[in-house]
Amino acid sequence: MPAAGIPARSAVPSTTELSPIWHPSPNFSERRDGLTPSLVVIHYTAMNSAKAALDRLCDPASEVSAHFLIGGDGTLWQMVREEDRAWHAGAGEWEGQTDINSRSVGIELDSTGSHPFSEPQMSTLEALLPRIMKSWSIPASGVIGHSDMAPGRKSDPGPHFDWQRLERQALAKPRAPVTASATPSPEAFRAAARRAGFTAPVDDTQLLAAVRLRFRPWAQGPLETGDLNALIPPGTIT
Repeated sequence: MPAAGIPARSAVPSTTELSPIWHPSPNFSERRDGLTPSLVVIHYTAMNSAKAALDRLCDPASEVSAHFLIGGDGTLWQMVREEDRAWHAGAGEWEGQTDINSRSVGIELDSTGSHPFSEPQMSTLEALLPRIMKSWSIPASGVIGHSDMAPGRKSDPGPHFDWQRLERQALAKPRAPVTASATPSPEAFRAAARRAGFTAPVDDTQLLAAVRLRFRPWAQGPLETGDLNALIPPGTIT
């Protein structure tokens, strides 16, 4: 069902048919220091409807926004031009870089994060991502979650987001399981996480939680071999 008061799209768009509904937000600014997008940050809204999310993302008092919002029925709205700096990421760091807002395009998914994302929603995301990535020459490794760049502070898009679905289409950095003989040390895990882009200053528990949200959301308990394996680039020999 579409959100109350919001028209549904007749069908999930293909890459060539994608035509966002323009719903401008006043919450944006110029990208700083001449930066252009090198990342795409995926979020969930944590709100009860797309309409509620649109209202908040376009409310001057909220001081938050995103470039795009995808409804549960696949409807796509655009609130800020990609050339401009939307206010979606907040404090955080990725690959040693801060001011993620100036370096990224933000996509909000209409969801509370408590259940899997719908097929129409994922299909629209899969149509939108290649267009953004091509426009700004963003590699698959530049598609990240909010929790990746703000571990300990954010958990979206959460454990129900299907990262492997994006990875299979080269729309996100692939995980690369390899064989290791022993549980890694915290130092080895932290070093591998930093090489993979997780450079925000957090403790070991928060770092492990962030890596698992991205690669191993089913994992629980202390550090395991699989946590390190997921961070190792394809083709690496250990």
